[in-house]
Amino acid sequence: MMDISDFIIGGTASVCATYFTNPIEVIKTRIQLQGELSARGTYVKPYKGVIGAFIVVARNEGITGLQKGLVPALYFQFIINSFRLGLYSTAVENKWMHKQNGDVSFPLGLLWGAFGGCVGTYLSSPFFMIKTQLQSQAAKAIAVGHQHKHTGTFQALRQIYKQGGIVGLWRGSTAAIPRAGLGSGVQIATFGKTKTMLRDNGWVTQPTLNSFCAGAIAGSIMSLAITPPDVITTRLYNQGVDASGKGVYYSGWTDCVVKIVRSEGLLGLYKGFWPNYLRIAPHSTLVLLFYDELLAVRDKYFR
Repeated sequence: MMDISDFIIGGTASVCATYFTNPIEVIKTRIQLQGELSARGTYVKPYKGVIGAFIVVARNEGITGLQKGLVPALYFQFIINSFRLGLYSTAVENKWMHKQNGDVSFPLGLLWGAFGGCVGTYLSSPFFMIKTQLQSQAAKAIAVGHQHKHTGTFQALRQIYKQGGIVGLWRGSTAAIPRAGLGSGVQIATFGKTKTMLRDNGWVTQPTLNSFCAGAIAGSIMSLAITPPDVITTRLYNQGVDASGKGVYYSGWTDCVVKIVRSEGLLGLYKGFWPNYLRIAPHSTLVLLFYDELLAVRDKYFR
């Protein structure tokens, strides 16, 4: 059986976390676009390190520049995590991811996490694209990547729909699915398994601290797995399009990988790793912590 409140709580938990982590997401996006399709050492780097990037953005765009793309980020996070965590909770409650002896199965956790992530990512794809494009918009002196002329979330939705219809709104969505499946599967499976391991071995038994530690470990592992597909997704979503609606830089996922490796080397796929890690680890921790705490409140007062 599915409980709709599991889905609502999953989305709400993510929205709470996004307010704290969106600034590092802005930095991550800028660094991933910096030096696009240029060999190392041949381009100007306005963003030199995570701390330096924060200073540069704040100096050129003000503190509010660090919250660019917040509105579509909130929509994206609510949609993806309502499905991702809602399906995870449903699988746990119905023991769909347990072995016969009652232990949580890592492979089944990986499967359900990936499935929920893929469904949520596809449905929220337009907001992810707009989030990326708004976060990349910068003052001329520090602009990187293609600069879109959006003035807001819903103006961007209307403009993209006018140019490319429904297909335009979901441009790049199939490329985002591998990112979501890999990242979500690793995070959800690691979170569930780690919670059980910490509790059963008596290492961390206090519920809130158990969730916090498991979330931190899951987020750290997730950041290692997700950075290359995250770079590819950022590039595909942010590229400009020609009159026919086709990307001006990349024709798809494979083309993007090949061009990045050829021009930027393998390390090009790990651009923005540290801001990605600094975003994913706390975001994962906060989302999963908020999720468990909200579930506890629901079970205590509303059941």
